[in-house]
Parts: sequence; C-alpha cells; structure tokens
Amino acid sequence: MNEVLGALLPIALGIAISPVPLIAVILMLLTPDARGSSLAFLAGWIAALTVVVLVVAILISPVTDSDTSESSPIASTLKLILGAAAVTLGVKQWRGRPRAGEDPVLPRWMSAVDSMTARKACGLGALLAGVNPKNLTLSLAAGVTIGAGGLPPAGQALAIACFVAIASCAVGTPVLGNLLAPKRMRAPLEALQSWLTAHNAAVMTVLLLTIGVTLIGRGIAGF
Repeated sequence: MNEVLGALLPIALGIAISPVPLIAVILMLLTPDARGSSLAFLAGWIAALTVVVLVVAILISPVTDSDTSESSPIASTLKLILGAAAVTLGVKQWRGRPRAGEDPVLPRWMSAVDSMTARKACGLGALLAGVNPKNLTLSLAAGVTIGAGGLPPAGQALAIACFVAIASCAVGTPVLGNLLAPKRMRAPLEALQSWLTAHNAAVMTVLLLTIGVTLIGRGIAGF
C-alpha cells in the first residue's frame, strides 16, 4: 500500500496544481452565484476523477499478478505509453507558451464562466478532470498504478480515495474557503488568478515533464 501511495502522490499533485481548472473555479468564486456553481464544479471534478481511476484500476487488476505486479509487462507498457504522452504534452505546452511581450491566451469558454448554471459548472468540472488530455493522461496513470499494485479491493478503494482527495485539494480549498469567509478570500483569489494566468505554460510544462519521465522510468524498471 505504501509503495502505491508513494507512486500516486506526484501524479495526484500534478492534477491538483493544474492551472486551468484552478483558474476556472476562481472565476466562479468571483461571480454572484459563487457558492452554487463552485460546489457543482467540485462535485463534477471529484466524480470524473473517481470514475476514470476506478474503471482503469478494475480493468488492469485481472491482467496483473499480485505477486509480480511491478514486473507485469502490460502495466509496464502502459506506464511507458502514458509517460511518453505526458512528456509530449509538456513539450507541446512549452512550445505554445506566450512569447515575450505577448499576453497569455486563456480558453474561450472561460468568458462564459460568470453566467454558468450549476449543471453546466458540474459538467465543466467533469470535463476538465476526466476529458482534458493532461488530466486524463495522469488519471489513467493513477488507475494503472493502483490496478497493478496488487492491492485487495479495500486497499484499492482507499488508494483511489486518497488519490482523488489529493488531486482535488487545490480546487476544493478555495471553494471551501469561500464558504467560510467569502469576503476575505476575494483579494487572494484575484491575485492567484493573475499569477496562474501568467505562468500557466511554465507550471504545466514542469509538471508534465517530471511526471512523464517518472512514469517512463517506472515502466522501464518493470521489464
């Protein structure tokens, strides 16, 4: 269990500090319907992460041996593929960064965040967690890690819960903070939004390259 949790930690953190979902939830918290939309976004985010990781873990478990999970060719191959995908996404992110003097360009859908209903916010949270290529790659890696970890069902459930909790902490913290002290949170949220917007490409590049290389290393070690 400890080895699986240790392998999950950097992957979960990679999802947790992904700038785009965090910017989206911050924008929601600065709208009149901050409570409803942000809570719906968080619910969709958690549900999508849980479903993706759970499904992959279930699919991987039957084809790996609990006594030799670390040397499973299937799990090792998947780690290599997902690691290469993460590195590719990291390079693409860096190449698409704003050049000197250019303003960062955010996705067009962010302009509609302030008018989103709770249902749409929930769907957006699910899309950013479970369909966004960067987070989907990392979630698949987490599912492979859990499924190939040789854990019993209860252990897998605990590992998934820990992963989702860590991966959701950055999105969940401002939502919960806004519930407790909405006025005090406004200035820090605006400052954080500005910083994340300016450094989105650099943050994601470092995260994806680091996690990608780690996955490739674990995949090679499994053969």
